Amino acid sequence: MDALLSATGVWKRFGGVAALRGADFSAPSGEIVGLLGANGAGKSTLVKIISGALAADAGDIRINGRHARWSSPRDAIAAGVRMLPQEISVFPDLSVTENIFAGRFPRRRMPLIDRRAAERQCRAALDELGLDVPPGAPMRRLRASEQRLVEIARAVAGEARVLILDEPTASLTTAESERLFAILAGLRERGAGIVYISHYLDEVFEICRRVQVLRDGENAGAFETAAASQDQVLAAMVGAKRVGALYPPRARKPKLESEPGQAVLEVRGLSAGGEVVDADFSVRAGEIVGVFGLLGSGIAAFGRAVFGALGPRAREFKMPGCAASPRTPQEGLKAGIGLVAAERKREGILPDLSLRENVTLPFLRKYTAGLAVSTRRERESTRRAMAALGIRAPSTEQAAKNLSGGNQQKMCIARWLSGDIQLLVLEEPTRGVDVGARGEIYAKLRALTDGGMAALLVSSDAEEVAGLADRAIALVRGRVAARFEAPVEAAELLRAAAGLADKGAA
Repeated sequence: MDALLSATGVWKRFGGVAALRGADFSAPSGEIVGLLGANGAGKSTLVKIISGALAADAGDIRINGRHARWSSPRDAIAAGVRMLPQEISVFPDLSVTENIFAGRFPRRRMPLIDRRAAERQCRAALDELGLDVPPGAPMRRLRASEQRLVEIARAVAGEARVLILDEPTASLTTAESERLFAILAGLRERGAGIVYISHYLDEVFEICRRVQVLRDGENAGAFETAAASQDQVLAAMVGAKRVGALYPPRARKPKLESEPGQAVLEVRGLSAGGEVVDADFSVRAGEIVGVFGLLGSGIAAFGRAVFGALGPRAREFKMPGCAASPRTPQEGLKAGIGLVAAERKREGILPDLSLRENVTLPFLRKYTAGLAVSTRRERESTRRAMAALGIRAPSTEQAAKNLSGGNQQKMCIARWLSGDIQLLVLEEPTRGVDVGARGEIYAKLRALTDGGMAALLVSSDAEEVAGLADRAIALVRGRVAARFEAPVEAAELLRAAAGLADKGAA
């Protein structure tokens, strides 16, 4: 008997990088199947292909045994495949009914919309999910959990047979998650095939009968949850790889004017917008502290909260010359904190400006006399930064957009070297960077900290944190769940971030 959904031998390349290498996946009717993998394993690429957002380079996708060749998500939706992405995707200013029937309203006769029929069908879909919200209510008035359920109601009303959920509980409370699980169980009983992606292994084992694991774009194992342990699944996600030549050795710290081990930053009770909750941590001179977490853990806000970009609050925030947590990026910069943003192209570079202009921008006053900027001094400073970070470019006047991804990222780090920076916060510092440039960036970061700088490495890559950090913390739903001293295995970090920590609890 054919599976309701099957993907066989799927390949997908982005430039010279293979995100999927002959991956297989299947989901039968009436079953919830977990799709698991560490950061960068290929999960998102695979489900985007299944849902029509991407085209595979090779491989076969079938729905009910029939070849599926999507040219767009609309084709997949018409075939009964609905994808609920990590971020809730609704039209906030439209009503619940308008969200559920967007693009496919029932009609009395063309072109007239039958709003009564739409509201009646909307109410039926909401009742089926036990969701008591007015069909005419604007979506912006609903809680996140209710918006997520409206997304599911949209799929149910559209007669979805395959439902793909990517980290659906990331923004939900425990009670709201349990309600979602009950709804998914009902859809399973009706014969839907459900693909469930989550880093929280406890909930995967609770609702999934089977799990399939991807690692580096390839199949790494399939497990029956009744017979397998969570540690077995974690081992498949991480594999046999150990920290190797990609990461520089942790050398003994040299004697510094500010003694090795002296705290550059001590924080007690850092909170920011509900995403970071009551976090305690410290960073010492000459060390890299890793902050590891998964989607919904608060990792996306952590570094920005330290930098002051989210107007954070802390019971104690101690830095030399700074007695309170910065409330703005300007205050963060004044305190001696630099931030390398995760979204390099959107937040890290000014693509049409030169390498020189990008590097010197945060400290432009240093190069200004009166109303004039000294480009000579800018070039000298940029050349020193290029040498320190190994930036390869024909000149300081090369446009940032014409640099490789690795050199752009080095540039984002280099801009902080000309200022009086005590602490460098790095968000996902090697995202979108090839393996060769990754090794160079890691070596440069180690050299900077060996020279006395303190670094806070915020990353969702467990191997990166395990390989680079001198100390590490794991976040779960905004809180510090565990602390580790190097060396630490990537599997230990994943276990802690999945809420399974049994050691080093904060």
